[in-house]
Amino acid sequence: MRLEPLKTLAIIMLLALMAGCASWTEKKGEDPADIYLQLGIRYLNMNRLEAAKENLERALKEEPDNIQAHNALAFLYEKIEIVPKARTHYEAALKAAPDDLGVQNNFGRFLCEQKQFDKGMDLLNRAIANLLNDRQWLALTNAGICQLDLGQKQRAKAYLKQALLANDTYAPALLAMQKLSFQNGEYWPAKGYLQRYLSVAAHTAGSLWYGMQTEQALGNEGQAREYQNLLLEKFPLSNEAKKMGR
Repeated sequence: MRLEPLKTLAIIMLLALMAGCASWTEKKGEDPADIYLQLGIRYLNMNRLEAAKENLERALKEEPDNIQAHNALAFLYEKIEIVPKARTHYEAALKAAPDDLGVQNNFGRFLCEQKQFDKGMDLLNRAIANLLNDRQWLALTNAGICQLDLGQKQRAKAYLKQALLANDTYAPALLAMQKLSFQNGEYWPAKGYLQRYLSVAAHTAGSLWYGMQTEQALGNEGQAREYQNLLLEKFPLSNEAKKMGR
């Protein structure tokens, strides 16, 4: 399993929020588990995976039920394509904190990607329904993508629209709406969502692929070629670039 850019962006943003919840400066008597956790998350955001793994495992040695450490390790194992270990850490996090919003969101997304749609949606809907959730757009976006993978385009659109009502600059939701709009034959909205996305984030292979397809559908061959060239230049090994040679 290769992490797609959309999913990576969403999780890295969440990891950054996790890291921001605690002070970086070590103080006398500070919890060692927290120090290792902060280091692990910072290394993970820097893509220094071995150092991240080492520090997150140390955090768990100090505090076996550390929810954030389990969450971060689960993502790390997803990134290096060891799905069983990712599941083990998500399950441990959920067992330790069944009502934790971050756990519900991440594990729900993970289960949807493993085609366990009912279980995934159950966790995501629990996160959405929690009145204490002040970042509902995270779970709403994941629920929308889950429904899109199920082929439920109307439900997907409803979730993604809600996500953008809650946060109209959330990049993963804008990118998902670009894809959904294109698939629905709504080419001008797809173009609009891409423009909104590019105001807050950089191109991915997916944004360029659907951007190219959209411009071709609108008859804008020059812009389509520009997206095509960018795709081949920036993401030559992506699945989307490989489609160009077929």
